[in-house]
Amino acid sequence: MSLPVEFDGATRATPVVLGTAVVMAKARAENFPVATRLLPGRLRERLLAIYGYARFVDDVGDRAPGDRLAQLDWVEAELNRAFLGAASHPVFVRAGGLANEFGLDREPFADLIEANRHDQVTTRYPTYEALGAYCALSANPVGRLVLAVFGRRDEHSLELSDRVCTALQLVEHLQDVAEDFAMGRVYLPLEDLSRFAVGESVIASGVATPAFRRLMAFEVARTRRLLLSGGSLVASLSGWGRVAVAGFVGGGLAQLDAIERHGYDVLSARVKASGAHVVWRSLGVYAAARRDLL
Repeated sequence: MSLPVEFDGATRATPVVLGTAVVMAKARAENFPVATRLLPGRLRERLLAIYGYARFVDDVGDRAPGDRLAQLDWVEAELNRAFLGAASHPVFVRAGGLANEFGLDREPFADLIEANRHDQVTTRYPTYEALGAYCALSANPVGRLVLAVFGRRDEHSLELSDRVCTALQLVEHLQDVAEDFAMGRVYLPLEDLSRFAVGESVIASGVATPAFRRLMAFEVARTRRLLLSGGSLVASLSGWGRVAVAGFVGGGLAQLDAIERHGYDVLSARVKASGAHVVWRSLGVYAAARRDLL
């Protein structure tokens, strides 16, 4: 789906989103698992301000026609205006209002822009550590902003949140191997492709060979361990914060389950967990947190 944008006639680098409602709807659909739809409306709107901003930045970085780096420069300039209370775009007005309400730092918002700049010039990651450094820009800032909304800013909570968010970003990469490859990107570490003797030609073929399935089984298991290692964050939270993060962790686990059940074949079709399984997994995470078992 193309980003619905037009460009300023003078610079052709200023994205003016015509379908802001479309961007926000995508953010709501992609970032609110079933469990988190139980949250009170005011809280959902605050989280939507975060996810709407992230979705907008990603759409500029992934789908906008023309000079994306120039457009991302406009995005950063609009972010600066948002922190001065002078933004004009609705997504940035929301983000700026949230930042003012909770005293949020500019850095997490800016890191999401930087991640999309990386996407314009970096299409392969040699090691798992290098991919993790990318996730620190593309995913972890969202978790830190969400935690701030729930009143948590201590270093231990932030560290656990980073594990969860990196894992959730990796889950998305595992789901989207074929789609990312079509966009010229490979988010599977090259060292892993080499270890399992999987060439990029296998991804291009759309056929999940036995070697590719073994590679994916390895990636799924490692991502699951990382997600669970951050899951103790759920137990440390209370109230709606626990509900929300249990939903995120449960949603990630459900997606990994779906890939496993599909025989690790993510090339022939995009594998997606059912809503019922996401709910079941989220309830399990929430119950385990109440028993302090995570």
